[in-house]
Amino acid sequence: MPFLPFGLELIPYVVIALIIAFTLHEFAHAYVAYKFGDSTAKDQGRLTLNPLAHLDPLGTILIFLVGFGWAKPVPVNRFFFKNPRFAGVLVSIAGPISNLLIAFVGYFFLILMANDFITMPLQVALIVDKFLNILVSLNIILFIFNLLPFPPLDGYRIIEDLAPRDVRVKLTQFENYGALIFLIIIFTPLDQYIIYPAFEYGREATVTLFNWILQPFF
Repeated sequence: MPFLPFGLELIPYVVIALIIAFTLHEFAHAYVAYKFGDSTAKDQGRLTLNPLAHLDPLGTILIFLVGFGWAKPVPVNRFFFKNPRFAGVLVSIAGPISNLLIAFVGYFFLILMANDFITMPLQVALIVDKFLNILVSLNIILFIFNLLPFPPLDGYRIIEDLAPRDVRVKLTQFENYGALIFLIIIFTPLDQYIIYPAFEYGREATVTLFNWILQPFF
């Protein structure tokens, strides 16, 4: 995931938000795979909401050192799917969708607080507001980031499953090069021209969608 634009004083909020985001993201992959007949993740203890089963120690530490990290990928065995391509798309997209839903729930509670539907002591309200803003921001970032069409992200896996057979073969052949290109983009100034514009426009579009959904209720 990209550089986290948060000060040191906000690290506790970021940690909690990331634990929620990573845990539900990986659980969503495992749950959908299990529903389509693949119990690999369940057999390895990954069909759980226990964060310890999903957090990668090195990936978590690197988030705070270099702004880039990861959770443990959920193992998926496509052999057990009756329709591997269809199931593969749903398993891949389940993770990003879980982050989108978390962001929506957090945004919903922010709207409730802004419209005085939820009242609480000022100090508590400030803490909750900070946390919800970070929760929403991080999960929108994760939603967009994981849909980027680079291996090994979910967006690449979705394209791989949707592509015709001959295209899939070529994608597989160049997968390692794609991962290298992705790392070069992330760790060089190129991210300012490729990754960050995607976040900027994606975040704006996501918040607009949330407002459109909630507008009839407020």
